[in-house]
This record gives sequence, C-alpha cells and structure tokens, in this order.
Amino acid sequence: MPELPDVVVYLEALQRRVVGETIQGFRVASPSVLRSYDPPYTAVVGKQVVGVERLSKRIVWELEGDLFVVIHLMVAGRLHWKDTPGAAVPKKVGLAAWDLPGGTLILTEQGTKRRAGVWVLAGREAVEAENRGGVEPLEVTVEEFSAALTRENRTLKRALTDPRSFSGIGNAYSDEILWRAGLSPVARTRSLTVEEVERLYRATVETLTEWTDRLRTEVGEGWPTKVTAFRPDMAVHGKYGEPCPRCGTPVQRIVYADHETNYCARCQTGGRLLADRSLSRILKDDWPHSIDELDEG
Repeated sequence: MPELPDVVVYLEALQRRVVGETIQGFRVASPSVLRSYDPPYTAVVGKQVVGVERLSKRIVWELEGDLFVVIHLMVAGRLHWKDTPGAAVPKKVGLAAWDLPGGTLILTEQGTKRRAGVWVLAGREAVEAENRGGVEPLEVTVEEFSAALTRENRTLKRALTDPRSFSGIGNAYSDEILWRAGLSPVARTRSLTVEEVERLYRATVETLTEWTDRLRTEVGEGWPTKVTAFRPDMAVHGKYGEPCPRCGTPVQRIVYADHETNYCARCQTGGRLLADRSLSRILKDDWPHSIDELDEG
C-alpha cells in the first residue's frame, strides 16, 4: 500500500502536471471504483484543478466550484501518467482515467479484490468527513506524538498503522520505524518509558523524511513508476531470512491475514522470537523461543 513517502511523491508529480489544468474527461472503466454518487462523477469535467493535497494515504484534488476528487489507492492501486491525452485504459487492471490537456492519468489495480476507490465530493466539510483523525507524524511535537501513541494501550505496530492515531503510516514503514527505534512491534504503547517514546518519535521522523527524500531523488521530474512496499534498501520489511543490516541476525516475521510484520529479534526483542500465528501453532512445543534456540536448531 502506498504510504506517506509514496503519496507525497505522487502529489509532487501531480502538482507539475494537473494543477491549473482543466479536466477534459473522466472515464470509468470499472464502476466499482466509484464510492460516491452525489455529485455525479461527470461533474468534474470542465473544472480546473486548483490544488492537490494528502489526506492520510489518500490523494485529494481540489477543483474550482468547491468540488473535490479523493483517490484511495488501498493496497494495489497505482497511478500512471501518459503524455498522450485520451490514452487507453488497460483492459484487465484499468479502473479509471482523467483526461487533461497535457496527458492522461490512469488508475489501475492489480488483482481481483478491487479495493481502490474514487470519491467526488462537494465542499471541504465532505472531505474532512473522510479524515480518520490521525496526527501528521512529521508535523507534531514529541508531546503530541506521545499523546496519540498512548491514547489506547495497544501494540506499537497497531498504533503506528492506525489512521485514527497516525496519518500515512502503513505496514512497510512501521516495520522500518520500529527497527530503527530498536523496539518490539508487540510492545504495549503505555509500557514505554519516556526515553523509548522519544526514540520512537525520532525514528518515525527520520524514517519518513529519509524515504521521502530518497523517492523524490529517484523520481526527479519524472513520474513515480516504482511504487512498492518492498524496496531493496529497506532494513527489515520484506526481508525475512535476510541478515539484519545492523547486527547480521536473520530477519524474522509474524504472519497474520494478508500481512506480515518483519523485525530483528536481536535488535528489537532482546533475542526473543515472537509467536507466529501459523508456524508456532503447528510446531507448539518445538517452536523456538529465542534467536539462539533457532540458531542451534
């Protein structure tokens, strides 16, 4: 799922291409992508794009006439820019396309679940109604960060990825943040010391800032074509079994539903292996409890 750094780079690329331009057409290839009906999606045609902004992991276009287009890419949604106006929408993965004087913006989604969505909303209040309320992690003080973190007593992984607590952080960057902070993904938010909260705050700001700058440099004046949650330079996310770049210990994981949490047992959990919902249930007493036991096995 595109997270804060990816969405920021998308916005900057859109700023260069669509702001100040008039939408000439809005083609819907898959009706399921539309999540609103009033105003009708055709209301955006003929309207000038006034600005673009981010609402958590969503992309918002502000149009003249107090209209807004909200795009949520979810897990597999991606945006593609074609310099040709009226470019064709891919048949199998294409969801929608916006035609502009300088080119075409196409929304696609891999797979069959069709989670990505587009809303056409009237008025700023309607847009704010979509706001889950999480604080902006790069705009808050450590005290505000701590208040959002400890609002409920839950695991660090869940707190960081909850849009009601923090805006724009998902599965990938939460792994990287916790690794940088040297904290366990299952530690409880209200059990942290003041020093640990400050460490997590710094790790959050540094991780998101560094990755935004990396992606910005990678894209330059072009279009983001490699939006992915799995990047070669990441420390632990998607690196199960590979050596931790800090200590060399194989990266571990917890698998749940369609997601997994990656972590370094040596750096983050004091050498303790966290119970995996699938493997630990199968292995039971044979499940190793520490990274040393795993090495011995």
